[in-house]
Amino acid sequence: MSTETKRLYRSLDQRMVAGVCGGLGEYLNTDPTVIRILFVILAILGFVFGGLIVYLAMWLIVPEEPYPSEQPAEVEVVVVEQSTEEPVVEQSTEEPSE
Repeated sequence: MSTETKRLYRSLDQRMVAGVCGGLGEYLNTDPTVIRILFVILAILGFVFGGLIVYLAMWLIVPEEPYPSEQPAEVEVVVVEQSTEEPVVEQSTEEPSE
């Protein structure tokens, strides 16, 4: 049994500004839009500077998601040869046995 630890990254796919909300959404298995709405609600309620400071701190501290490998995935290549000759059909001259 392997125990893979879940890591918090700034998202490459779900980013609007720095990928902080997208990364939180991926980490928490939540839609990043919900995280963004929570940031906006906190800003409206008067936590503008607190939310902004937290966002900027996460932007600086949380690492960016690693880029996918530049190497192509291993692909098995199957070569199919086509013949330009017509297929040969052999006919049997034997009588079928009963």
